[in-house]
Amino acid sequence: MSAMPANMHAVYLTGHGGFDKLSYVSDAPMPQAGTGEVLIRVGAAGINNTDINTRIGWYSKTGTTQQGSEQGLDEADADDGGWGGAIQFPRIQGADVCGRIIAVGDGVSSDRVGKRVLVEPCFRQGEADFSYFGSEHDGGFAQYTKAPARFCHRVECDWSDAELATIPCSYSTAENLLTRAGVGDSDTVLVTGASGGVGSAAVQLAKRRGVRVLAIAGASKAADVLALGADEVIPRGTDLLEVLGENSVDVVVDLVAGEQWPMLLQVLKPRGRYAVSGAIGGPMVQLDVRTLYLKDLSFFGCTLLESQVFPNLIGYIERGEIRPALAKSYPLQAIVDAQQEFLAKAHTGKLVLIPEP
Repeated sequence: MSAMPANMHAVYLTGHGGFDKLSYVSDAPMPQAGTGEVLIRVGAAGINNTDINTRIGWYSKTGTTQQGSEQGLDEADADDGGWGGAIQFPRIQGADVCGRIIAVGDGVSSDRVGKRVLVEPCFRQGEADFSYFGSEHDGGFAQYTKAPARFCHRVECDWSDAELATIPCSYSTAENLLTRAGVGDSDTVLVTGASGGVGSAAVQLAKRRGVRVLAIAGASKAADVLALGADEVIPRGTDLLEVLGENSVDVVVDLVAGEQWPMLLQVLKPRGRYAVSGAIGGPMVQLDVRTLYLKDLSFFGCTLLESQVFPNLIGYIERGEIRPALAKSYPLQAIVDAQQEFLAKAHTGKLVLIPEP
């Protein structure tokens, strides 16, 4: 193969704050695969709430505004502003990566060169030893990136790179929510934020398990969510008790939280399960502890992936059991435009960035 370039195009996050903290550069140093790592030419990288929340410092305990907004810690000097704590700047974000391996480090078979892979976004070494792609490690908002070989999963299918880039973070988060909550084919599952990246994935993946899926989404997106497999779409802002009644669902998959959160517990059946991995409506909620213990509810906070989640997703893709929910692609240098569209929440599914070849 031709000699590796010394530099690459990338987007640097230079600190916590507004869009001015995103800097598109053409002279970022080329990453080098270390021991146990692979070097990847990025084909596409998806956009997540995580990218924006890290930029604005939302993960800091003092960042209590709406997730995915621009109202977080402007110019924050947060020491806990990333998924796993402090962020070292400049940082290349991007947790949703599809690409091809072009080089390997020591200890990795050269047979892996040329293979198309999806990168598992959580680098988990143990129960208390984990870090995140695009947060504690440079991610995929660049022409090239590197990652531990064990977290790079070969995938063989006819999807485009952009379609595959919708999968890693959103679909693994959704599958993890369903796995942790033990969703089975006799369940009725309520999904909040069902038109977003994780929500639309949760609708598809829950339906794949044979369950009845109730989805909460904006009225303008109802047709899109129904097409993904939802049995019923409930307009956002609806009184759930009036529409569903108390004790009507087995599992709530929540990505919103916010002011209507208490109703989610009220519609759960006794011994129901609540699984959460987002708070786009606001992280501060009111909990009546009596509801929790009198109904014998189980709560699952879901960030670290169960070991079977990502291999299962690869299997679903290769067997044609799920399909991508790709809303739109942007060139990498248009990241601000892409994040502005992301924040407008007018799309269904995922927005993806494509680096220059």
